[in-house]
Amino acid sequence: MEDLDRLSVDQAKSTFKHPIVLILDDVRSMHNVGSVFRTADAFGVASIYLCGYTPQPPHRDIQKTALGATETVNWKHFPSTTDAVSAAIQDGYRVIAIEQTHHSTPLQNFEWKNEKVALVFGNEVAGVNDDVLKLVDDVIEIPQWGAKHSLNISVSVGVVLWEIVRSLV
Repeated sequence: MEDLDRLSVDQAKSTFKHPIVLILDDVRSMHNVGSVFRTADAFGVASIYLCGYTPQPPHRDIQKTALGATETVNWKHFPSTTDAVSAAIQDGYRVIAIEQTHHSTPLQNFEWKNEKVALVFGNEVAGVNDDVLKLVDDVIEIPQWGAKHSLNISVSVGVVLWEIVRSLV
């Protein structure tokens, strides 16, 4: 893999990180958590906040999809998502929930600025908790045209991160 210029774990830890935090609000699936770690590594995310009962590394089911990204992406656990959001606000992040609401902005219409952002992704069934939605600065949604109107959280993370990073670089 040397010919692909892949970073070592030490290099990945010390390389540039986009000022983006991913906040996982009671995500239940270890495979989703692992996929989020892998995507966060790919996009150079600063940190992941695992909240409530969201599974934490080390665990073989997280590692199965993370493929080592739990070693290259910073993460913290918070007892509740409101605690994580409060910490992000205190650290100067603009907090944005990814959720379908009556007042959400379509992803393609959201104006990304070069600022620190914390993105809240909700539980696979219940979405982002209503108490958390009251604390965020903005709510955006990924437009969908199918019958289900939902995406797996790991897919949503990839779509939103691509849109942010693409607009900033």
